[in-house]
Amino acid sequence: MALCTLSFPAHFSQAAASNPPRLTPQCSHLFWGPDLQCQSQQRSKAGKRPNGVFASLSDRGEYHSHRPPTPLLDTINYPIHMKNLSVKELKQLADELRSDVIFNVSKTGGHLGSSLGVVELTVALHYVFNAPQDKILWDVGHQSYPHKILTGRRDKMSTMRQTNGLAGFTKRAESEYDCFGTGHSSTTISAGLGMAVGRDIKGKNNNVIAVIGDGAMTAGQAYEAMNNAGYLDSDMIVILNDNKQVSLPTATLDGPIPPVGALSSALSRLQSNRPLRELREVAKGVTKQIGGPMHELAAKVDEYARGMISGSGSTLFEELGLYYIGPVDGHNIDDLVAILKEVKSTKTTGPVLIHVVTEKGRGYPYAEKAADKYHGVVKFDPATGKQFKSSAPTQSYTTYFAEALIAEAEVDKDIVAIHAAMGGGTGLNLFQRRFPTRCFDVGIAEQHGVTFAAGLACEGIKPFCAIYSSFMQRAYDQVVHDVDLQKLPVRFAMDRAGLVGADGPTHCGAFDVTFMACLPNMVVMAPADEAELFHMVATAAAIDDRPSCFRYPRGNGVGVELPAGNKGIPLEVGRGRILIEGERVAILGYGTAVQSCLVASSLLEQHGLRITVADARFCKPLDHALIRSLAKSHEVLITVEEGSIGGFASHVAHFLALNGLLDGTTKWRPLVLPDRYIDHGAPADQLAMAGMTPSHIAATVFNILGQTREALEIMS
Repeated sequence: MALCTLSFPAHFSQAAASNPPRLTPQCSHLFWGPDLQCQSQQRSKAGKRPNGVFASLSDRGEYHSHRPPTPLLDTINYPIHMKNLSVKELKQLADELRSDVIFNVSKTGGHLGSSLGVVELTVALHYVFNAPQDKILWDVGHQSYPHKILTGRRDKMSTMRQTNGLAGFTKRAESEYDCFGTGHSSTTISAGLGMAVGRDIKGKNNNVIAVIGDGAMTAGQAYEAMNNAGYLDSDMIVILNDNKQVSLPTATLDGPIPPVGALSSALSRLQSNRPLRELREVAKGVTKQIGGPMHELAAKVDEYARGMISGSGSTLFEELGLYYIGPVDGHNIDDLVAILKEVKSTKTTGPVLIHVVTEKGRGYPYAEKAADKYHGVVKFDPATGKQFKSSAPTQSYTTYFAEALIAEAEVDKDIVAIHAAMGGGTGLNLFQRRFPTRCFDVGIAEQHGVTFAAGLACEGIKPFCAIYSSFMQRAYDQVVHDVDLQKLPVRFAMDRAGLVGADGPTHCGAFDVTFMACLPNMVVMAPADEAELFHMVATAAAIDDRPSCFRYPRGNGVGVELPAGNKGIPLEVGRGRILIEGERVAILGYGTAVQSCLVASSLLEQHGLRITVADARFCKPLDHALIRSLAKSHEVLITVEEGSIGGFASHVAHFLALNGLLDGTTKWRPLVLPDRYIDHGAPADQLAMAGMTPSHIAATVFNILGQTREALEIMS
């Protein structure tokens, strides 16, 4: 490896000559490894900056009630405008940028804590590198708000995550500065390596920088990418943003929980060992002056020191082929700029990993003190940190699922729950509080989580694997090969099914019915309301000879009566139900789309047409008797689902065709999500774009019956 950190001290002194880093004697070692307690002490003593913006007001327990002035940020429209700033001005820019993020997110909601944690890193990256020629990739992308502000989108931040507004993640179609779209974790090292190799093939010389968090580092793809990067040896920079927030969000009902996994422990050890880091640098500083045989000796000392630091820490990265630098204080712009400049200017051969330690929620006292570091927030008051959470008469489907599972686990000691770093998002923090030894957070590792569940099932345990619909895509081979093929009774609870509003297409649960219902042994079901969800949790618990899954949406229940004691009653597998008896037209809904079908029936009844509405409950196995009856006794059969082409409607059509039920006069029409990705926006706007509102359903009925005037009246 040509890169050598021995030259850093000399370059630091040159780079910082005009703007020396203000380090206390006790914290002078922050260049090579932050003492986090010391950082905290320094920060709590921070006073008012010359520009009038507080970096942190934690000691006063307050924040600005009005947006503070941002004179320097006002002059920055693109990164090129930063190039002539001094390091002192970069610090002021970071303070102004942080307050701008806080006040923007307070008006729109979104991911706050992660963006606040990378403000200084974002400033340093755009100062040192030349985007968009240099490629900067943000893993997951939820921390990219400061990046968006500095890359020509500040005036659009008020539209964040809204219909026709900015996306909450990086998005290639949105800006040339977003070189890779994200939303799911652990992809940027792979994508960055591809860009680096593509650059080399074309003979270019731009830089590629992948920023990835310690949480995203828990996923196997990150290690696959590092392994391949070490082998291919293309120049690229990986920045490990270590904020000790491996599980997202980390909040439980009783406060924060320790980060999961051995990686967190290894990173903590890397942060703590000051003497060996200093030994390593001294040894390499000597060899620079002596050269010759001493270089080999120093290299051995260097490798030995790195091995001693953690045993499985920095050497883990280096055994994968990445040169390790760090840990570095991620809130010290002097250090960040100096190190990034050094790595950029050094003629390296191969990938470099810079371990940067940051604090999630940095600079906003309420985020710093919160258990979840204000990971995701709704609109809030910046001065008090109070979030304006709307009250609802019903709870979320996520909470209902957790309550249903707790009720099942109360009477069955073999039931356990698994999630992939999403205790808060899946509601399993509630389960964990009740059954702390029966809830497993596997990290951002859906593949491992599914096969882990398969192993549990082999031992007679009853695992419920709660994973967002869109994240289940990451573990599909394990679902097929490790679970369904072996007919193991793993239960999959797929949250965020269907359209998901502000999170957009990266988190849209459109495909789960399609890819789960094609598996030979899988039972596939979806509740029409929250009471049905309780029953389906009970049904899944009772199915013990094959795998099963059920999907439910983001959002709240519709207000139906819940089963006594939250204990559902197992349903007859493969049996649907008729909700409204009518004539001429039958609408067969699947999942919570049934609610739109019921509203559509009311609209039609106002025009003198009473139709039949049925709830399929199951996509696999289908209720053949119900479908045959509906097809034979109605002129028109319409299936409705909030899912992609190839899902429930395809299974119904297959059955109808094989049984000759489409050979006569019966007209069948499917209503599914359109064959395109629907951008983020308000849920009502997304349904309208998809053509899935009750009005669209009712208009479809009239169009099939040839009553176009009535169809137009309903749509108007």
